[in-house]
Amino acid sequence: MPYLGLFTLLVLIAALVDIISTDDALVRGLPKVAWVLLVIVLPLVGALVWIGWGRPMSSDRPRRANSGAAADFPEYDRPGRYVPADPEADRAFLQSLRDRAEEQRRIAREQERRARGADGGTDT
Repeated sequence: MPYLGLFTLLVLIAALVDIISTDDALVRGLPKVAWVLLVIVLPLVGALVWIGWGRPMSSDRPRRANSGAAADFPEYDRPGRYVPADPEADRAFLQSLRDRAEEQRRIAREQERRARGADGGTDT
């Protein structure tokens, strides 16, 4: 019996971490805030109810494909994502967005480097 408090604390922490890290779209039953409050108010009972009823089932969680565009772009894993009519065009579009973002990062690094050089190269 002396370890019941420690067990309850561990179950409470595990349930809270699981609730907070679960995607809002996958939570069942109640909103995430309500689940957190339930687990805090009724630690052991709330955590067990979360595990048994509120937690997403394994079939609810998105699966990553090993090949194709889904493996290259995590955007495909978002629940409720629009499925494109032409996957190749969608893949090309997402790649162009990534390329543009990389180019903007490169330009920003160059500008920052030039600005440091104009300031006399002092690094604080």
